[in-house]
Amino acid sequence: MNFFRGVMGGQAVGPQPSGAETIQKLCDRVASSTLLEDRRDAVRALKSLSKKYRMEVGTQAMDHLINILQTDRSDSEILGYALDTLYNLICNDEEEEQDENAQKQADDLGAQFTDTFIQDPEHVTLLLTLLEEFDFHVRWPAVKLLTALLKNQCVQVQGIILVSPMGVSRLMDLLADSREVIRNDGLLLLQQLTKSNAAIQKIVAFENAFERLLDIITEEGSSDGGIVVEDCLLLLLNLLKNNSSNQNFFKEGSYIQRMKPWFEVGDDNSGWSAQKVTNLHLMLQLVRVMVSPVNSPGATASCQKSMYQCGLLQQLCTILMATGVPADILTETINTVSEVIRGSQVNQDYFASVNAPSNPPRPAIVVLLMSMVNERQPFVLRCAVLYCFQCFLYKNQKGQGEIVATLLPSTIDANSISAGQLLCGGLFSADSLSNWCAAVALAHSLQDNLTQKEQLLRVQLATSLGKPPVSLLQQCTNILSQGDKIIRRGSKVQTRVGLLMLLCTWISNCPIAVTHFLHNQENVPFLTAQISENLGEDERLVQGLCALLLGICIYYNDNSLENYTKEKLKQLIEKRIGKENFVEKLGFITKHELYSRAAQKPQPVFPSPEQMLFDHEFTKLVKELEGMITKAVHKSSEEEKKEEEVKKTLEQHDNIVTQYKELIREQDAQIQELKEQVASMSSQNEQMQTTVTQQLSQIQQHKDQYNILKLKLGGFTSLSQSNSQGDGSQMNGLQTEEITQLREELEELRRQHALLQTQLGDKDALINTLVSECLCTESMCVFSSSQSRAELEQQLASATSTVAILQTEKAKLQTEVQESKKEQDDLLMLLADQDQKIHSLKLRLKDLGETVDKLSVLHYFSK
Repeated sequence: MNFFRGVMGGQAVGPQPSGAETIQKLCDRVASSTLLEDRRDAVRALKSLSKKYRMEVGTQAMDHLINILQTDRSDSEILGYALDTLYNLICNDEEEEQDENAQKQADDLGAQFTDTFIQDPEHVTLLLTLLEEFDFHVRWPAVKLLTALLKNQCVQVQGIILVSPMGVSRLMDLLADSREVIRNDGLLLLQQLTKSNAAIQKIVAFENAFERLLDIITEEGSSDGGIVVEDCLLLLLNLLKNNSSNQNFFKEGSYIQRMKPWFEVGDDNSGWSAQKVTNLHLMLQLVRVMVSPVNSPGATASCQKSMYQCGLLQQLCTILMATGVPADILTETINTVSEVIRGSQVNQDYFASVNAPSNPPRPAIVVLLMSMVNERQPFVLRCAVLYCFQCFLYKNQKGQGEIVATLLPSTIDANSISAGQLLCGGLFSADSLSNWCAAVALAHSLQDNLTQKEQLLRVQLATSLGKPPVSLLQQCTNILSQGDKIIRRGSKVQTRVGLLMLLCTWISNCPIAVTHFLHNQENVPFLTAQISENLGEDERLVQGLCALLLGICIYYNDNSLENYTKEKLKQLIEKRIGKENFVEKLGFITKHELYSRAAQKPQPVFPSPEQMLFDHEFTKLVKELEGMITKAVHKSSEEEKKEEEVKKTLEQHDNIVTQYKELIREQDAQIQELKEQVASMSSQNEQMQTTVTQQLSQIQQHKDQYNILKLKLGGFTSLSQSNSQGDGSQMNGLQTEEITQLREELEELRRQHALLQTQLGDKDALINTLVSECLCTESMCVFSSSQSRAELEQQLASATSTVAILQTEKAKLQTEVQESKKEQDDLLMLLADQDQKIHSLKLRLKDLGETVDKLSVLHYFSK
């Protein structure tokens, strides 16, 4: 034991062994000692040396430590020491005192030992098995060791855990551990495990991760919670980001509704802690993950609908209009609201109705635009407001019309600030960033909306006292073309790029706007001069946009201006610029380094204001137009004429195709209607067959009743004849009540006969209707296709056959009714005879001195 006291810092006699020698002796003791206590002391000593002599312990002791994990499972203390030692070898904890080179060496050492450990996948499986140990001194270091392995070699360790039976389930059990330190480190482990691995993300999600994590967030105080809430949110982001399956599972599980309480902030928003800001920032990111523009449109729309229905959007708008909210949270809230309303008409309409709590109340859109065109506001906030405005107008023609309407003379309110006034103010202010943002915002008001492009041509601006107003289009072109006096004042590239993007968006696919633009005699010379000059690197983008604008004037030209027809503009390009030079300048746009960055995603994210040059939607417009303009410029007049002829022919063909499509739609509608009629007729046929069956049954019943009556009346007749010759005292059983019953039955037969006549009349009418419908069906089917006509003819033949069957059955019924009527007439005659005989019998009885009222004649004869 003196040896261990020396290692652990006690007094030793004689020369001290080196670190490597000490570690070698400890490894020998671990391998050879039969006593558990000796092995435990040796492993504890290795743990104490593992940080100072990391290389030596790792190279000499790792196999022995792994063997301890396999063989000494019954002793939790030695397992804990071994796991802690392995953690010290593999973990790359950053130390402040270390320089960059030393830290790099430590990282390399950790990666090396990780590779050694996971070389045998059974070692990772062994750790997963040790997680089942409830003992704190085993479970906690096992969690930390697995986390370190994942940090160093994430992909390899993920692969081993993925194929290990119940591997992920064992890790998920850590979230249910009552000891917070294990649960919290389990969160860190799951964060590493779920990084960029969709398969593991799905397994974790289906292990009820969402429910557990949301419960922990609620227990820890939601946004007011500590670092544990942050860890839960980071894990949720790992599970949901770019994972459509988990996103759908999250939505279908009604977990979106559980996010609403996170954003319930009070009136006093001062003094937010740094942790609360971090938590709320992650919560907003979580909402954005669910409605990100990169998700499938259907999934995004479904989540947007849920967020509106559960009140989450309303809660976000409350934060948006609240006072005292930290700037970075306000910025992220604006970005979140942007994506919740993007492309959703219901959400966009709600956002348009939100008012700021001011006096008088102002629309939230107006308040946000005031921040966008205010150069004193933070740059990221202004970008967020622009994104929000773009998302509000995305696929929202109603919103576009409302914005443009605030600029029209008939709707301007002098007593209030409108969105249109703010945009115009920003468009012509001295701040180039405001110019660019306002120009892009106006361009989005016109995106894919021909009506609003034409409406905006009506906007008039007052320039100065005593001068007539000029159109908005004219003022934009004036700023571009009036030389140093206006341009050089703030003629930064940013301002001109913004105005050119607005003009290109405005006049593209709008021949009327092109005509208005060309009507200004200064515009075309300015554009040709800009394109033909040899300017510096910064001006090349402006040249490319000028070439795009001139190309749009050619492509969408309706030749209504004699001086600026398509052909004359192309001749002007060939003479002043050169076709090849023009196409080269046009290509400057897509070759610009900031173009590809803006084309990646809709949100305007820029490192600095100076790099804010391209708009995402504009990049799509350039991509669409560049090739078409290039072809249009290179076409000769003959090719142009041929193309016009081909275009007209195609239009005629399109018209013919459209007519055929309309005809086919009408025929489809007729076929559908006929199918419904056939189905109705089939149903009526079934009903009629049921009715016929019932009526046949009733007729049979009537026949049976009639036969019974015949028998009764026949018996009565024979009896009355025989008894009229005998003694009068034999008729004491005849009863007048039975005569009354016979008469009632006769009346019932008459009523049923009348009912049958009525039903037969209804069937006649129905058969006539069916015949007419069949004839109508035959005439309507002429317009359908041959296949549908064949099907309908078959159905009509079936219906006609049904009608023939019904007519046969009707004839049978009529015959039976006639027979029944004849039999009823015979019955009436018999009854009349019997009445006469009964009357004579009564007179005879009276002559004999009997009381007639006490007689039971029928009863007597029935016996």
